[in-house]
Amino acid sequence: MSKSNILVGLVLLLYILFIGFEVSGETNIAFLLSSLLVPVITVGYIFFSKRKNVYFLLFLVLYSISDILGVTVHYILYYNFQYVDSIRFYELDYYIGSSMYILGYLLLSIVIVKTISFKHVLKNFKIHLVVLTALNIYLIYVLQFIVESNIEYRYEYYVELVYNVVMLLFLSIALISYFYRDNKKSLYLFVAALFIVFSEVLDVAYNYIDQRALLSVIGTSLALCAFYFFYQQARFRYGVRHQEEERYALLDEC
Repeated sequence: MSKSNILVGLVLLLYILFIGFEVSGETNIAFLLSSLLVPVITVGYIFFSKRKNVYFLLFLVLYSISDILGVTVHYILYYNFQYVDSIRFYELDYYIGSSMYILGYLLLSIVIVKTISFKHVLKNFKIHLVVLTALNIYLIYVLQFIVESNIEYRYEYYVELVYNVVMLLFLSIALISYFYRDNKKSLYLFVAALFIVFSEVLDVAYNYIDQRALLSVIGTSLALCAFYFFYQQARFRYGVRHQEEERYALLDEC
């Protein structure tokens, strides 16, 4: 059995155990197991991927740091609540962890934007941009309404606002990239972005509305699917950029 198959088996084992503990009400253990999924995927990408994408690797590292920090602070507060300043630890985890996620999404967004011809997009995807902008504004409004109704600390509202804007911007850029290139890499990246956004929306529902096991299981499942497609798209290259631009320049002139 190859080492990569062992890694896949480990991820599946963590995922199955997570579901078991989440459904049985052992939320602390389930949280630990779910927080280990992306770090394990990151380790596998570092050691077993033959052709690494630096930007995707940085995204994985940032995401993993946030997950590890979250579970570390969670257990510090859970076992030593009476000995530590819980609000300071919570703020540390929330600010740094959210910043890592935001930086990760921004990093991937910038990488995608660098491969797109803005002239072609503005000329050929005007309606798409208008619809995406309207949809994003509506989704941000809904998400912020949910957050504002259930937050404990006011600063959470602004952090969530930045987080949601960046996340939906990443999804929109991934969709435009798919329209622009229409290849397997851009498709996988868009599907990954779609899964991760759905996962984040369910995470908002779980954290601020109702902590049901089903929401947690579905959200984590979607996130795992997202990282599968992230992993797959990293295996492909965008191709020779100037040839793409020449082709779209010719189309623009027609």
